Amino acid sequence: MWHEKIQEGFDVFLHDGGHAFGAVRQVHQNEIVVYIENGGDFTIPMSAVKEVESEKVVLDSAKLDPKLREAIRRAHSGEDPRIP
Repeated sequence: MWHEKIQEGFDVFLHDGGHAFGAVRQVHQNEIVVYIENGGDFTIPMSAVKEVESEKVVLDSAKLDPKLREAIRRAHSGEDPRIP
């Protein structure tokens, strides 16, 4: 059912109020393809989607592959920490 609410371009988060680490590229019935900054495209099962609201997709980190969690952790590593 989430696939009906998610659209390409929605920002992707691990928790509401956090920093976006990527954006939805494609939406399929059972999965989404997300571009993660500094990491590339990842396929994420709909079962890992926790919430969709206000053009945001929130994922359940416990349901994510370790390689994907590492890419999320590095998503903002190239940014200047002095810039909010």
